[in-house]
Amino acid sequence: MGKDAKALLVVKNLRTGFIKQTSLSLEKQDCLGLHGESGSGKTLLLRAIADLDVNDGEVYLENAPRNHFTGPQWRRKVGLLPAESHWWNDRVGEHARHWSPALLSALGFSEKVLNWETGRLSSGEKQRLALVRMLANQPRVLLLDEPTANLDTGNTQIMEQIILDYLQEHRAAAIWVSHDPAQLARVAASRAVMVQGVFTPEDA
Repeated sequence: MGKDAKALLVVKNLRTGFIKQTSLSLEKQDCLGLHGESGSGKTLLLRAIADLDVNDGEVYLENAPRNHFTGPQWRRKVGLLPAESHWWNDRVGEHARHWSPALLSALGFSEKVLNWETGRLSSGEKQRLALVRMLANQPRVLLLDEPTANLDTGNTQIMEQIILDYLQEHRAAAIWVSHDPAQLARVAASRAVMVQGVFTPEDA
């Protein structure tokens, strides 16, 4: 995590009813690994940064304050990939404008998947497709909540590489929540822990 002047994302004194005052910054191509016990507030922190839950504090994207964006504009630029993705339309392709054929193929899908009914998707298929759906918006920051929790080893490796490649190619940044220390060792340049709503950076 770097100085504010160079930062892509800056969070200052962000807090909710559970999350204590949290400040952090991410530079372009940074990946911050976040871990902690279940119920420690990891998901709530991501939701607060995405402005999905009531929160106080300041959040900036490339020096622009969050309140200069509409909610949908902000969440396209600061994309949240939840542990359990939501699919509100009948067919996969109705959930984004520009699905990447290359990403679909890399994750084991043909473009025919866009015509699939969402009700037929397994949890692992939803997780992989939710990543492609989010990346279709070309977000500047990825908020990743256990993005590979339902995947086998092969698909986990593919997802990790797609995300890391995206951060490099688009000069984006990520906060990656995982219970797997080995995964965070692979993907994250810096780490932090949540304990009862308290965010604490760890030494690199």
